[in-house]
Amino acid sequence: MRIVVHVDMDAFFAACEERYNPQFRGKPIVVGADPKGGRGRGVVSTANYAARKYGIRSATPISQAWRLAEEARKRGEPEAVFLTGNYRLYSEVSERIMKILAENADAFEQASVDEAYLQWNFEFRNSNFEIEPWAEAETRARTLKRTIWDLERLTCSVGIGPNKLVAKIASDFQKPDGLTCVRPDKVEAFLDPLPIRVIPGIGPKAEALLHRKSIKTIRELRGVGEEKLKEWFGKWGAELCRKARGISESPVS
Repeated sequence: MRIVVHVDMDAFFAACEERYNPQFRGKPIVVGADPKGGRGRGVVSTANYAARKYGIRSATPISQAWRLAEEARKRGEPEAVFLTGNYRLYSEVSERIMKILAENADAFEQASVDEAYLQWNFEFRNSNFEIEPWAEAETRARTLKRTIWDLERLTCSVGIGPNKLVAKIASDFQKPDGLTCVRPDKVEAFLDPLPIRVIPGIGPKAEALLHRKSIKTIRELRGVGEEKLKEWFGKWGAELCRKARGISESPVS
């Protein structure tokens, strides 16, 4: 049997800045375009969790991020640090982390500078094979998290599941520094209460269309038949139907 793991570094660019620049530690950090005093163009690449409390997130227009930071400062909150980013540093740290992950996987796929999929293969060993491999996967994942922390002083969030889709959604479930394991018989129960937006491929337009049809959770989405979804989204509707059930055959490669 295969178990898929998704490793997602927490607020990676901002975390690197805190790690290598002690003067920034504990401060709200926004990495992205130059805000130019609130008149800048472009977007936020990464905001750490302190900055997210101000409503600043990845892809927030940098001018809006500046205004939100200014509003927080006027309320007496810590002043945010805006950085255009040291992408050479981020690349070097990423390379070291990806090497650690690749060396501890039966199959490995880097998805971006700060996230990757791992596949672990388990053979039938005893009558408890449906349970024991999942417990072992959690132990391995904790060891990986500890190794990354010991070597890089950076945290990551890990999702474990029967496929890439479930593992990716799970990795975002308990951020930061989380670990969520979803066993095959728990997939639908895990997905049911989650908002439809967590499904990869559902963007603002698809979300708005589904909301207009009073479909906001994955449970509600799963209740829509495949033919109806194909009517709304064309061929992609069939894939969306499978995703709502936690089904994905995409290989780790």
